[in-house]
Amino acid sequence: MELEEKIKTRTAVAAVVGLGYVGLPLAIEMVKSGYRVIGIDVSQAKIGKLMAGESYVKDVPHEDVAQCVESGRFTLSTSYAPLHEADSISICVPTPLRKTKDPDISYVTAAVDEVVNVLTKNTLIVLESTTYPGTSEELIEHEIRTRLGYRIGEDFFVCFSPERVDPGNPSYHTKNTPKVIGGITPRCTEIGSMLYRNIVDTVIPVSSTRVAEMVKLLENTFRSVNIALVNELSLMCERMGINVWEVIDAAATKPFGYMPFYPGPGIGGHCIPLDPVYLSWKAKTYDFYTRFIELASDVNGNMPRFVVQEISDLLNSRKKSVNGANIMMLGVAYKRDIDDVRESPALEIYHLLRDKGAEVTYYDPYVPRFADKYGNDLHSVDLSAGALAQADLVMIATDHRCIDYRWVAAHAPLLFDARNATKGICGDHIYLLGGQRAAGDRMQGRAEVAYV
Repeated sequence: MELEEKIKTRTAVAAVVGLGYVGLPLAIEMVKSGYRVIGIDVSQAKIGKLMAGESYVKDVPHEDVAQCVESGRFTLSTSYAPLHEADSISICVPTPLRKTKDPDISYVTAAVDEVVNVLTKNTLIVLESTTYPGTSEELIEHEIRTRLGYRIGEDFFVCFSPERVDPGNPSYHTKNTPKVIGGITPRCTEIGSMLYRNIVDTVIPVSSTRVAEMVKLLENTFRSVNIALVNELSLMCERMGINVWEVIDAAATKPFGYMPFYPGPGIGGHCIPLDPVYLSWKAKTYDFYTRFIELASDVNGNMPRFVVQEISDLLNSRKKSVNGANIMMLGVAYKRDIDDVRESPALEIYHLLRDKGAEVTYYDPYVPRFADKYGNDLHSVDLSAGALAQADLVMIATDHRCIDYRWVAAHAPLLFDARNATKGICGDHIYLLGGQRAAGDRMQGRAEVAYV
């Protein structure tokens, strides 16, 4: 078969639609693997940066982008027209939630519509965007078969391969993270696996696109549920006067049957807050109600409000109110050492505090600016001893490793630590999530937080 031979000899032209946190690293790995790659994104700003050899994704170095573009094997466009050359098309567009908490698959449907307009026979299409089981069949295979009359597994091939991107992870990246892939037909799986084996170290074939789609939802629902468990435990420990961080650290010494998860001010990122909702939404179409999953989403979703109440109580204990208080937040990214603020609980905490009348500033070395819910641009302030001393309360919302928390604790008059970043630091003015004061010398070193 011509497509199979092109994949084997790496003469196939690969295309990636959506050059964000998932698509750009994938495209770069494809180029490094010897393929010519067409990168498509509707953002002219992104395409312009890439053509200039600049990366806007922290895990992709500028030099990698520059080398791929200069090689002539990485071409970029805001138009879908070049896809008529493509032998494989990987769709990596966003799949957010609407305000009603229903899946928003408009980006996928728009991409598929454009792809169908230029699709030729013997093309492999791989959806990587997180979605509900059945999407690949309903939105891709059905659309192509209906509009073009192509036969699945013969004239075109459709697979789903869940993205497994963990921004800021120094150990695992696109190439060395095992890649699950499932096709609508066995032949689809075979062709898709053949391509990805030339790009990543390990490929895990599964029996169908539905299985592959469910894999992604299981992975992140597992994390959501376990994070909710420890978040609820932190609330319980507050009532009981127990340090939840010490409990978790001690439990983590068990060498079997236990995996540590840590509480926090909420969940964020492009997966954990969204994926369980996709699963619950789809389950309802089968008259199945995921009470356990929805309870976890409820617990995690209410953590920002709990944090704000904790801050209010702390200020109250100092005869101060939230209204008019000067509060400084350290970190607004959804997890440490990255610049991603998508679904970050810190943003919700910021807005809740502002709504209560607090004067809130923030410092984040990775997020120099962000837009608030009203569209106003907010800018990171300088982290100085003076700024810390002037704050009525300093909150650690995201524990970036580059911040010296011992120095912060020495200058902040009142410190609320939602990430246990002050582990091992003494001080009666330091409070942890859950109401427990930092335990000082009893707890040495910093926690290695299993992030959401």
